[in-house]
Amino acid sequence: MQSPHKNGTSRLIRTLRCKNLNIPGTLGRLASTIGSSGADIGNITTVYTGHNYVVRDIDVIAENEASLGRLTEQISQLPEVKLLEVMDAVLEMHKNGKVRMMSTVAIKSLDALRMAYTPGVAEVCQLIQNHPEKKDVYTSIPASVAIVTDGTAVLGLGNVGSVAGMPVMEGKAALLQQLVGISGIPVLLDTADADEVVATVRHIAPTFAGIHLEDIASPRCFEIEKRLQAELPIPVMHDDQHGTAVVVLAALINACKIARISLQHARIGAIGLGAAGLSIATLLMEFTGNPVYGTARTVASTSRLVERGGKASNVEEIMRDSDIVVCTSGVQGLVKPEMVRKGQILLALSNPYPEIEPEVAREAGAAVAADGRSVNNLLGYPGLWRGTLDAKATAMTSSMYKAAALAIAAATREGELVPSPLDCNAHLAVAKAVARAAMDSGVARRRLDDEYFQQKDVKGPVWE
Repeated sequence: MQSPHKNGTSRLIRTLRCKNLNIPGTLGRLASTIGSSGADIGNITTVYTGHNYVVRDIDVIAENEASLGRLTEQISQLPEVKLLEVMDAVLEMHKNGKVRMMSTVAIKSLDALRMAYTPGVAEVCQLIQNHPEKKDVYTSIPASVAIVTDGTAVLGLGNVGSVAGMPVMEGKAALLQQLVGISGIPVLLDTADADEVVATVRHIAPTFAGIHLEDIASPRCFEIEKRLQAELPIPVMHDDQHGTAVVVLAALINACKIARISLQHARIGAIGLGAAGLSIATLLMEFTGNPVYGTARTVASTSRLVERGGKASNVEEIMRDSDIVVCTSGVQGLVKPEMVRKGQILLALSNPYPEIEPEVAREAGAAVAADGRSVNNLLGYPGLWRGTLDAKATAMTSSMYKAAALAIAAATREGELVPSPLDCNAHLAVAKAVARAAMDSGVARRRLDDEYFQQKDVKGPVWE
């Protein structure tokens, strides 16, 4: 696998399977050799332990192919070590993709075939034709979400195109299925034109119960989401905006407890006002009732914040005057240690390299510091979608986003910012909170009863 590097090149992540003689110090010498080559060591897993030797898988991160070649050559010179294989575990995981459509019924007889397909299926088609609402009972539509991308803002990679972004979309789909039982269907668009994106999504929308926009660059993402929300009778959410904002709000609620700062009275600054930054600032303003002070690379970005009730500022003023600073600028090292104010809460969320490393920020005096690896929108969007679909909501509202953030915050262990992204209880709590907020805000088309809110598992079929 290749991961983005700070200078625009890509670093290589590989697993070295090494057979080490069972002699004290062998692993230490191997680790020293890896370190002296300039590579970083990740996980070390023991594969086999014998009387005379030990086989271990060692994850390494090398600068490039040449660096990896030098490393393997140096390892081959160690008499106690035999390099058995160089593996790319990430590529192995992605072979043949991470998702596929699978049947939920067994078709093993002619009778089953006749019911699942022709002629039996005609009766179901006619029923839906005469009673369109029956699609929610007799099709997969109510549990399906389109994951739509044009590939213009993929993770920290930028505009790599929708096909190159497919592994990300597959990952989203796999997590939706695993965590909350929703079918996420990747939809790759070969256009970045806003009119064409809107028209295409509008035409395919009948297949789905919701539209999940993903990795679409700012500022087009704002227009696309707004237009689709106005034109479609189903919920539309741009995850880079709202999923991120929900998790950041949750993290700040808990950070304020740790730092003993009042979120309602804190001065908040936002450095970077793209899709994530502007939405974070907007949700924080709606939650606290106070303006957020923001800065961005373009005047247009700052103007969008001002239009929503924020105030224009600059990096120096924000770092000097703010109790809480949220960075989504995409600029590695933008925040210098000397700029950190003692007792400040600082979230540097740009991936893969933050504006300041959390440990550096804490050493400089920050009360709480975190980056995008821990404050990740994976904690938000699965529960958001499950609660929205369970309530058959026509839209996602600000109150639903706030409810999701509060649920995440409440599901967090004391002293931490957010739960583990694989904590199923956290996703269940978000789904219930979002469904209740949908009913309270008037966008739900289904009234859920106490049985729903008492359920212990959110991964079954969408609520019937």
